Amino acid sequence: MGFEAGGRLAVVLYDKVAEEMDVRPLDRVTVKYNNRKVVAIVITTKMLPEKIVGVYDEVARALGVREGDELEISPAKTPESIFYIRKKLARGKLSEEEIRAIISDVVDGYLSDVELTALVTAVHFQGLSIEETLSFTKAMVDTGEKLDLKSYVKGPVLDKHSMGGVPGDKTSLILVPIIASLGYYIPKTSSRAITSAAGTADRMEALAPVTLGIEEMRKIVLREKGCIVWGGTLGLAPADDIIIRVEYPLGIDPFFIPSILAKKLAVGSTHVVLDVPVGRGAKVGTIGEARNIAREFVELSRRLSLRLEAAITYGEEPIGYTIGPALEAREALRTLMGKGPKDLIDKALSLAEILLSMIGIKNGKELARTALETGKAERKMRSIIEAQGGDPDVKPEDIPLGDKTLTLYAENEGVVVWINNSAMSLIGKTAGAPRDKSAGVELYVKRGDKIKKGQPILTVYSESSVKLQAVERLVRELNPIVVGKGYEMQMVLEKVPAYPQEKPIGLER
Repeated sequence: MGFEAGGRLAVVLYDKVAEEMDVRPLDRVTVKYNNRKVVAIVITTKMLPEKIVGVYDEVARALGVREGDELEISPAKTPESIFYIRKKLARGKLSEEEIRAIISDVVDGYLSDVELTALVTAVHFQGLSIEETLSFTKAMVDTGEKLDLKSYVKGPVLDKHSMGGVPGDKTSLILVPIIASLGYYIPKTSSRAITSAAGTADRMEALAPVTLGIEEMRKIVLREKGCIVWGGTLGLAPADDIIIRVEYPLGIDPFFIPSILAKKLAVGSTHVVLDVPVGRGAKVGTIGEARNIAREFVELSRRLSLRLEAAITYGEEPIGYTIGPALEAREALRTLMGKGPKDLIDKALSLAEILLSMIGIKNGKELARTALETGKAERKMRSIIEAQGGDPDVKPEDIPLGDKTLTLYAENEGVVVWINNSAMSLIGKTAGAPRDKSAGVELYVKRGDKIKKGQPILTVYSESSVKLQAVERLVRELNPIVVGKGYEMQMVLEKVPAYPQEKPIGLER
């Protein structure tokens, strides 16, 4: 067919042939070629001749077939995992064997999106017990690739993960080179943005390629101690990437704990700091909710022989002054060169301190600060950039920005009392980020800053005049930066119209 099915195994049959086989759309068939066979999901059409089967690329690769080859097709049994999904829908508790069967069928492409959606929905509304979460985590790790550093590394392998939800959080681009420059291993796999203006992989991609294979990653980590790569091509816990495909349209994320822990275990991490940002517009809105999440992560990690500590961090406004891949890469470089914003520096140093304290280093924050201030971390970052195929001599101004700009000016004199995280992410996305690396938002103010009427408060960059016009309309609707005379005199921060802007969902790993 020349089409990809998003990792699923699928074939297309003439509808009359499918009917004669008593096979309906989304049923399964066994497809055999020589000594190979796969189970594939059926799509029917009236557009194919009776004796022709159309195979998606995943099936063609699995069987090694080409145009003109003859295949044997027969109805397949319903996977047992379907019955286990029904059990979960009926509020049953799944055993480790049942969970392994489900994850195995997810990875092998035996489950349709409808069946996966049923699983995701059941878990969302009923939750997972600790035992079920542990079983899902182990099964996700066991059905994917592993970095396997144990054969080469005797000491600890450090890592960091953020729950996300705060725009502009480029902390990993500072933390990784700090830790690596101190001589410790930190293989950082990162996500691309799903609903935000930039994920860590998008930010790093403005500096160096991030789409690497598992062997390339291993060589870089062993040579440089650290890396920042996209996890999507590594085959680590692949079931998670498939499950995300059905979670995203629903705006729910019930597998986030096994997903995160599985990815950390798959790269061989021994010590992890979990960043849980809290604030309006972040994924976690209250300290109480953050504590509950942190405790659950800590307990599950203990059972998996993984040392994890959580940091509940300030998430009431963007980190630093930039949002969007190129802008954030610029700001990260400037920070490593000694000219970064205080909040970004403090967050990176504080997380470094937690990681180092976990392996017995008492003065970790000062060690991290010295690495940053002496240029040691910058030199390490440039070595990592070169190892991943980027330009080690890149300067912040070398990273291109969109040539179409829109600047917002303060309409009143006063104090910045609120910066809307969700609005900032949406503005950056509307400008074209993260797909357009050069698109994004540059802020000139932070909460508590005193400003004058007519003072510039943000600039939006884009490659498209049409997208910038959409941003202009959005800025008027969302009022992303609220200016008042102070909290005690500005009780009404924002009016909600009768037909409010739809709030974007927050799903990013």
